[in-house]
Amino acid sequence: MSSSSTTMAAIWALAIIHLLLLLPLLRSSIVFELHGDVYPTGLFYVTMNIGEPAKPYNLDVDTGSPLTWLECDAPLQSTHKGPHEAYRPTPTNVVPCDDERCVAVHRDLGLAHDCTRNPDQCDYVFGYKDGESSLGVLLADQFSLPTNNENRPNLAFGCGYDQEGGQEAGKKLVEADGVLGIGRGTGDLVSQLKQQGIITDNIFGHCLGVHGGGFLFFGGDRVPSAGVTWVPMAQNVGSHYSPGAATLNLNVQLEYPVSMEPMTTMFDSGSTYTYVHKDTYGRLISAVYMFHITARASHSHTLDQCNYSLRSYIY
Repeated sequence: MSSSSTTMAAIWALAIIHLLLLLPLLRSSIVFELHGDVYPTGLFYVTMNIGEPAKPYNLDVDTGSPLTWLECDAPLQSTHKGPHEAYRPTPTNVVPCDDERCVAVHRDLGLAHDCTRNPDQCDYVFGYKDGESSLGVLLADQFSLPTNNENRPNLAFGCGYDQEGGQEAGKKLVEADGVLGIGRGTGDLVSQLKQQGIITDNIFGHCLGVHGGGFLFFGGDRVPSAGVTWVPMAQNVGSHYSPGAATLNLNVQLEYPVSMEPMTTMFDSGSTYTYVHKDTYGRLISAVYMFHITARASHSHTLDQCNYSLRSYIY
């Protein structure tokens, strides 16, 4: 081999080594630590630093909502009390109604995009299954994200100045200052990060620890290459994630059918418990009784207590 060829090979070898060393820096995934648990906290949340200067806010991770919002002092009318002071907007933060981000949010929430009443701001209202609702306006501010660079993207989110309802509204201090909405849409936080080139893939995932905690990631670099079962999502369920229709049975032998017809199911990380319709719930209790009778076991007292506890969460 000639000296020039040897030199060229050495240069290429050094270039490849440098590229390999740079791979961790080129990864586009953003990883957050999850806090909370099913009980007693009742939710899983991440802490995000928002604004200038940046201030921490705890956001309830919710795959059932396409809108991220914070408790907002504008003026604050909420019945909830979060761990941090309410976010205080400025006039420069307000997103006007004709902005594309407002169009996306209204489309994601199923709202009519009408700018005749308040053309200078983007109003929204969003209701949850537990009876809670959030009323507010769309803002934009800088988010400090745990990336390998100093990029602080300007992202749109809701300024929720009137939160009402919910089973625990006003009863106790909650761990969240708002909601991290990562439901299906075009104006959600993950979609915005993809549109701005902060992440290369419009993908998110989260891992929940057995005893609480875990992690949440945005971007495709953290998706496991093996050991994952993939399920396609239905396309006709709005902003929710759903594997489609399914039946509910008590055990793998399908000996005790619970749902008479296939039911639409949804994945919702914002719900601590699994919810079913009251008719399905009644058949579930009957199936549990039949199962124990067949097994010659008597747990009537336990079942009555279960019956009482579950009814609190039926909608």
